[in-house]
Amino acid sequence: MLRENANDLLAFLAVARERSFTKAAAKLGVSQSALSHTIRALEARLGLRLLTRTTRSVSPTEAGQHLIDTVGPHFDEIQVGLEGLSNLRDRPSGTIRINAMDHALEFILWPVLKPFLAQYPDIAVEVCCDYGFVDIAAHGFDAGVRLGEDVAQGMIATRISPDMRMLVVGSPAYFAQRPIPRTPRDLTDHACNNLRLPTNGGLYVWEFKKGDESLNVRVSGQVTFNGVYPLLKAAVDGLGLSYVPADLVAPYLADGRLVQVLDDWCAPFAGFHLYYPSRRQTSPAFALLVDALRYRG
Repeated sequence: MLRENANDLLAFLAVARERSFTKAAAKLGVSQSALSHTIRALEARLGLRLLTRTTRSVSPTEAGQHLIDTVGPHFDEIQVGLEGLSNLRDRPSGTIRINAMDHALEFILWPVLKPFLAQYPDIAVEVCCDYGFVDIAAHGFDAGVRLGEDVAQGMIATRISPDMRMLVVGSPAYFAQRPIPRTPRDLTDHACNNLRLPTNGGLYVWEFKKGDESLNVRVSGQVTFNGVYPLLKAAVDGLGLSYVPADLVAPYLADGRLVQVLDDWCAPFAGFHLYYPSRRQTSPAFALLVDALRYRG
């Protein structure tokens, strides 16, 4: 009963409030004759006259006024609720959960997130720093950040950084006691700080390329970490050579705390990408964040 009367009740409220079939018809975008038919059908179903019509005016009957007083406010509340949804669209809100490495957070995400969050105060972002290749959908993440070559198949990927390089670095104190490696093969004679990846528990293999030649080197040393920041500190403290992102070590190379070797073997590769399931229903907040992070270099 409610479903078949809803549109007719809205038509009645429009006529009663405008006190005119002509004005109400224009407001509703229907013809005056169609509106008159709708009101007569509603009155017939209810078995009550709702409006008193004269040649000059339209006014509610006692039953019509009762309907206005009891039903009208509920429709008004519905309208307010719908307008609230529109406001949410115009003022995006919600929480976006992202899985990323700490390096990506500091150098790629945070420089964008800082002004983004100030611009959109109703949007919250939760970042979980993780080196593992987690199933973002299964773990409740909206998106993940990984290097382009590591993005899982079936995902939408948006580039959010330029190409990257990994560099082999060591401290001046270390090289004061050890020779400079000339090729990646020489690394087997050096103390190297390892990175253990949590996904399979294996040690990260240092990858090199020079022209058409590619080399993968398994290194060894006294310390192993599960993140790049401890690797950086170990190199600065003279514990051996570390293989770390170029942007991370740039200040240390500039002030002489670290020395770079094997530069011609450290080729660029695809940078960070934001990825998410193709079936994801993109919210306005998420769409805005993707656009803000998109690399346009």
